[in-house]
Amino acid sequence: MSTSTHFFQKLQLAAERNQSLLCVGLDPVPEQIPARYRDEEPDIISAILAWNKAVIEQTADLVCAYKPNIAFYEALGAPGMALLRSTLALIPPHIPVILDAKRGDMGNTAIAYARACFDELQVDAVTLSPYLGRDSVEPFAKYADKGLFVLCHTSNPSAGEFQELEITDWRTLDREPNQALYLHVARAAASWSPNVGLVVGATYPAAIAAVRHVAPQAWFLVPGIGAQGGDVEATLAAGLREDGTGLIINASRAVCLAADHGQAAEQLRSEIEQARKNQQTKRTALTEEVGVPPERQALIANLAALQAIKFGDFTLASGTQSPFYIDLRLLVSQPAVLAQAAVAYAAILAGLTCDRIAGVPYAALPIGTAVAIEANKPLIYTRKEAKTHGLGKVIEGVWQPGERVIIIEDLITTGGSIIQAAEQLRAAGLIVEDVIVLIDREQSGVANLAAAGIRAHSVFKLSDMLDVLVKTGQLAREKQQEVLNFIGKQN
Repeated sequence: MSTSTHFFQKLQLAAERNQSLLCVGLDPVPEQIPARYRDEEPDIISAILAWNKAVIEQTADLVCAYKPNIAFYEALGAPGMALLRSTLALIPPHIPVILDAKRGDMGNTAIAYARACFDELQVDAVTLSPYLGRDSVEPFAKYADKGLFVLCHTSNPSAGEFQELEITDWRTLDREPNQALYLHVARAAASWSPNVGLVVGATYPAAIAAVRHVAPQAWFLVPGIGAQGGDVEATLAAGLREDGTGLIINASRAVCLAADHGQAAEQLRSEIEQARKNQQTKRTALTEEVGVPPERQALIANLAALQAIKFGDFTLASGTQSPFYIDLRLLVSQPAVLAQAAVAYAAILAGLTCDRIAGVPYAALPIGTAVAIEANKPLIYTRKEAKTHGLGKVIEGVWQPGERVIIIEDLITTGGSIIQAAEQLRAAGLIVEDVIVLIDREQSGVANLAAAGIRAHSVFKLSDMLDVLVKTGQLAREKQQEVLNFIGKQN
């Protein structure tokens, strides 16, 4: 049942092999045992095992995972736990198993729970409750090859009683005031371990979309399809990652109570696959319309979700009132988004010639580091002020006069900070003719840089970002026009 392959690798392989995002829940209720199994077996345990066996055999080529809920087995006592072990042994070893246990405790209790799930039952992943915080997850996260699915926004009718409470976290007040508790859970849990996925119910597509914004790379375990009434098309539209995966769509009763388990699973699998194709078609059409490739659209969406670009009424350092504000320093708080940005910078850098890159203090220093790692280019950086001690350096890092340097900056407004950095580098004998930025605010900076002998290359122009945000429903057209008017452009 379990192999040494990392859970998410195993999941991806199973999804590709069976062309499926469908997960079947093995949740046997004794009162619901179909007559054909109950009447042919001598007792409840044997009947359930025959039932589970039939479901697995008829669906093994149609699923990406199985999800037994431990409660239904525990309720049958010691024979029920033996039944669970027998059921797990029936699952082909290349298909991952997610144990739905919703464990959530701390200390030795959490350690014992983790051992029970991963050492004794040897499942590939488990569902966990986040109420006790990181401490309750860490014992599970120590199993580096296992998956952890943290409850985020569930599919039950009263899910919002706690999960949708708006709270204020003083640590993030400047960028995340009054956000729903489930979004704080999603953001925090995704940072606890690279093995964390999230449980997000299909009955709330808006919640799926909101969680996808704050956890762009996480896998979601999605209950609520089938008997609970979740909509497949809406679920995939809200939650699919840009690679067309990232969702595990769970169905239990819809498959297990069907007269033909295989036929029911195939119908659901086909519905999910058609919805996946529909979303890909829509994304392709949007790409053609806005002229921005999908991976760049995803980066724009993630920047907006991080509130690295936000819209409202802001007072700038000059005292000017602005309808938008860009703060790319926030990238350091979301490593996955920082990595996305680094890939975009590196793609531009690959078409230019340089010996090393130079970061501009302070926002571009972590960006420059990420780009240096992604592009395998040595990094130097200019200081805002020369040290009055030690070597008194103005430029940090290893370099030689005559080398060609490309400046890395977060954005272009007027270009003043870039020109200042270029002057420092040129004064040291370095050649500076190019700068790469993530965002061009389209406010005279490119022209100013050209006058200083510097070519500007940007991942995004602000107007293109606005266009994508409008056409993906993340920004009102009226606000887009207000921003365009502010920067002196017409739509």
